[in-house]
Amino acid sequence: MDILLHLAAGFEAALTVTNLLFIALGIALGIVIGVIPGLGSVTAMAVLIPLTFYMSPLVAIAFLVGVNKGGTSGGAVPSILLNTPGTPESAASAFDGHPMACKGQGGKAMKYSLYSSVTGDTLSDLLLIALAAPFAAIALQFGPLELASVLFFAFALLAGLASESPLKGLIAIFVGIFLATIGLDPIDSTPRMTFGEVELFDGFPLTGVAIGALALSSIFEQMTTLHRYGERRATASLWANDRAANRLTAGEFFSHWRTIIRSAMIGSGVGMLPGLGVTLAAFLSYGAARRASKDPSSFGKGNPDGIVATEAANSAVVGSNLIPTIAIGIPGNIAAALLIGAFMIHGIVPGPFMLTMHGDIIYALFASMLIANFIHLAVGRVGISIWAHIARAPRSAVLPPVIALCIAGVYLPNQSMFEVAVMLGFAVLGLLMRHTGFSIVCLVIGFLLGGMFEASLRKTLLLYKADFSSVFSSPISVIFLALGLVVLARAFRKS
Repeated sequence: MDILLHLAAGFEAALTVTNLLFIALGIALGIVIGVIPGLGSVTAMAVLIPLTFYMSPLVAIAFLVGVNKGGTSGGAVPSILLNTPGTPESAASAFDGHPMACKGQGGKAMKYSLYSSVTGDTLSDLLLIALAAPFAAIALQFGPLELASVLFFAFALLAGLASESPLKGLIAIFVGIFLATIGLDPIDSTPRMTFGEVELFDGFPLTGVAIGALALSSIFEQMTTLHRYGERRATASLWANDRAANRLTAGEFFSHWRTIIRSAMIGSGVGMLPGLGVTLAAFLSYGAARRASKDPSSFGKGNPDGIVATEAANSAVVGSNLIPTIAIGIPGNIAAALLIGAFMIHGIVPGPFMLTMHGDIIYALFASMLIANFIHLAVGRVGISIWAHIARAPRSAVLPPVIALCIAGVYLPNQSMFEVAVMLGFAVLGLLMRHTGFSIVCLVIGFLLGGMFEASLRKTLLLYKADFSSVFSSPISVIFLALGLVVLARAFRKS
């Protein structure tokens, strides 16, 4: 009952013209960037976070969540029409979406994609609202020992699953943690590795690190590919003029309800565990739908269940990855990690006290997420024919303005050329990591959680006087440490 009352108050705060307009703008921008192959919601969020500096906290976070929702579903458009995934998680949508487009049913395939995305996202948001408060209540019982153990488990999952090589994943995480220690010591305020530079007293700026390593390095890589091979366009098979062939009724869509629910649950489960990622959810769900099908041989030949499974699962991650973010301050994936940065810019510290100290904003955010699903449905449906043309836009015309946005976004909040230099430095580092097989996601999340991990570990050592047997005094720490070791051992054995 308390949740319903808080949610009602959240809807009252969220139903403002400004908030609704920015949600719609975020979804539209997310879809537009998602349909351009090579970009995606993570790039869009990294570039746009600094621009939210002057917005109110609710409008800023709702806008970024809209970008994430739109970008996640937008990647399916080029997958279906061009057989070129806009984002990695939409690759599975091409298996059955493109064959449907080749049959003259591209419009119908895109409707399946949009409706599945919105439905899976809505189910995930409802799960977030139901579980966030109980998870936060449990997290309030955590001390520094338990928190350090949970972070160790998160790092183990991240290294084992987000990187092809667990050793390279661990190295990237530890480099991120090391970079997070640069600046003033959080306990005694002594400078560490600042080399006399005042700008380094606060450490490296999160926006510069995230935009440089994630967005700008990806853009540089695409520009290199563009220079070497030129524009490579697939032949787009748009839907035929036959409206009957592209009509999708509510009854026909909901006849796939088993696949929708199963995929939404798979996506939500993957989203709640740190480090698993959206791509894994999409392929797990696609595989589950194929195994459950009465005609598995039809998959890959234009079976709508393949599109429904993929899009419902990858969109379900969007809501559920905020459960660990809000409950314990650990991001479920890189998009949630960027949202943590946005929360911190606006003075909101993610973690178990988030609902207590900023409950009004969080429940207004929950309401905004539910509202965003209806806006997503409307914007996506109206723009189905428009996205096809955007998907064919040459990257040589798209990438330069994105670079300008990256530079402006990092420079404007503090008007600091130092932060622009940091961004460029991490862009070069990100490019090197892409070519050597190191995970940029591991680096960024290691950097983001490094301060929290260091603080909890040092408090544990002080509290228990460096007695390592104290680990066994807490069942929670034993469970998470054991799980982390099992995950790492299995990942190393498989690799």
